[in-house]
Amino acid sequence: MQLTKYLQAQGIGSRKQCRQLIEQGRIEINGETAEQPDAEIEPAQVQRLAIDSEEIAAIPLPHYYILLHKPAGYETSHKPRDYPSVFSLLPDHIRATGPQAVGRLDADTTGVLLITNDGAFNHRQTSPKHHVAKLYRATLKHPADEALCAALRQGVLLHDDNETVAAAAAELENPHSLLLTLTQGKYHQVKRMVAAAGNRVEALHRLRFGDWECEDLLPGQWRFIQPEN
Repeated sequence: MQLTKYLQAQGIGSRKQCRQLIEQGRIEINGETAEQPDAEIEPAQVQRLAIDSEEIAAIPLPHYYILLHKPAGYETSHKPRDYPSVFSLLPDHIRATGPQAVGRLDADTTGVLLITNDGAFNHRQTSPKHHVAKLYRATLKHPADEALCAALRQGVLLHDDNETVAAAAAELENPHSLLLTLTQGKYHQVKRMVAAAGNRVEALHRLRFGDWECEDLLPGQWRFIQPEN
């Protein structure tokens, strides 16, 4: 892959801008100053990419997958209305490549959020027919017992909906903490399901999306991941 084209794919700038950065000696690849804009490069062999000696995260090509620990107070949108965009937590050059969230989390919801530029992957993870499991911890306003879990597993009728929706799993950690596993992706689903079962969600955290957990990521931190398929 031509170096100038590689840098453009990294979201660093236009082809012309990237060429100028190389000609000015401002690009380093694996600790070496790049000198030839038309030089061929193998993207997988780039271990370190720097501009003006400042290292930036080299984006895997052609597709990348990001695991983000979403904090509260961010909207899952490129055009937020009331809070900052969750994409503002990513570096400028990644935002320039047009990343898309895999599903959404409400502004006040925290936890696992996947971000990618791979449309096929996004569809596989969010399509109802693939039944990708999402695990949530819901903090409840009122103390609950097994009856709430049983109702959620059996299925509840959401307001303004014509079909019942059931949780794949539901159990209480304590009377005010509910673990809920869903394989659908309806709007405000956890909050609406709990409300339909007679309680209220005070706080919501997504612990797992498919195979991914936040692990040691602090709120606002992210890392690249590599799906198995």
